[in-house]
Amino acid sequence: MQANSNPLVTLADGTVKQVNPFSGTQVWTVPGRGNRPLGIKHDDPQPLKPEDFTARDSFGSDNLLQTPPEKARVVRDDTEPGGFRTITGLLPGQLKDSTAEFRRVPNLFEIVTYDYWKENYGFSPDRETQQRMEEYLADSAGREHVLAIVRTRLRAAGRPAEEVNTLSDEELLTRAPGYFAGGHDVIIARRHFTDGATLDNQLASSGTLSVMEHRALTNFTVESIADLYRKNRYVRYVVAFQNWLKPAGASFDHLHKQLVAIDEHGEQLEAEVDLVRENPNAYNEYAVDYAARRNLIIAENEHAVAFAGFGHRYPTLEIFSKSAICEPWKQTRAEIDAMSDLIHACHAAAGPDIPCNEEWHHRPVDLDVRMPWRVMIKWRTSNLAGFEEGTKIYLNTISPWDLRDRVVPKMYELRRTGHISDSIHIATECQCLPNSLKYNPLVEDDARLS
Repeated sequence: MQANSNPLVTLADGTVKQVNPFSGTQVWTVPGRGNRPLGIKHDDPQPLKPEDFTARDSFGSDNLLQTPPEKARVVRDDTEPGGFRTITGLLPGQLKDSTAEFRRVPNLFEIVTYDYWKENYGFSPDRETQQRMEEYLADSAGREHVLAIVRTRLRAAGRPAEEVNTLSDEELLTRAPGYFAGGHDVIIARRHFTDGATLDNQLASSGTLSVMEHRALTNFTVESIADLYRKNRYVRYVVAFQNWLKPAGASFDHLHKQLVAIDEHGEQLEAEVDLVRENPNAYNEYAVDYAARRNLIIAENEHAVAFAGFGHRYPTLEIFSKSAICEPWKQTRAEIDAMSDLIHACHAAAGPDIPCNEEWHHRPVDLDVRMPWRVMIKWRTSNLAGFEEGTKIYLNTISPWDLRDRVVPKMYELRRTGHISDSIHIATECQCLPNSLKYNPLVEDDARLS
């Protein structure tokens, strides 16, 4: 793959033509098509009842047994760094002993199932996971919980209720390992609505979390990715993403992330690997440095940088870790928190009404090439249509500069009010040093400029 040397061209009539330097995706932004309000419009918000805060859907804190058994949870603890700690190994009778700010549970409807790993690779749970399952099933409430989850899954898969009801407990429990050793997890936030909300359009999103809460969510996600790699040696990549609101693919308008362990890298990652083998400094040259030269840098702190992306089907904010360490779980707490702060600021600036996908990208554990940890936040503000499918030229209604101009003023206001981290530099405050991403040991930023 050859990266386009000039991926952003503005024509005389104002049309912006873009080419993604890593995927080759062609995108046009046509003047006038982006002059409309963004986000979901709530025409008739309804008053909330007390139970809506805890039982609106299966992710609510009153419905803890509607999800498969917890793998872990994050609780507040002022004695710990960051004010949170992770708890594992809880039984059903212990779930109400603490308040879970974030829970990690197996996905009831896996993309890649436990049976996939078992039948194709001979995978079996490690001893720690096996012991956890045995303890949970030895608990009477735990056993009933797992049986109920298996029945729910079978009925949802189309098995007639009368057929499911004839299955013995032993037959049902043969499916239990999938809810302890599977590779598709969901990380669920406590809130459905913001604290103090009175109407059902006041949803709790990533951007409505506090800085410290979002750091806890980010660190928990990083821990969980590493755990999926450790627990299954056949995993080549863990896909991490967040779908916010139904237009972005969410089943529930309840804040959650998903982690999926897979045995491939995927077409996009393979294409990037080819490019990085040709130019190990590609993420500096074709992404951050190019964005800086085109005045697209939105925010920066000591360990991360965010800019308005180009060559994407949807308006996209890109956040890159500057760390020399490629794997997020090997980075320092300060480096992870810096990424979290910029991700949080980008979500807060967008607001909770814009549907979006948050995509995490990192170097897979079996690759030798160096790739920085990076996160894309894609605003799902338009739908693909016949023009795109017929030409493979995508119409993005917001140019990178328009995206920058929507986000930057909001970030200034959010920082002024203390909602986002005060360590963030915004727009013209950013240094924009060349080669600021340290993942490539062959190139360093120019210390004379710092």
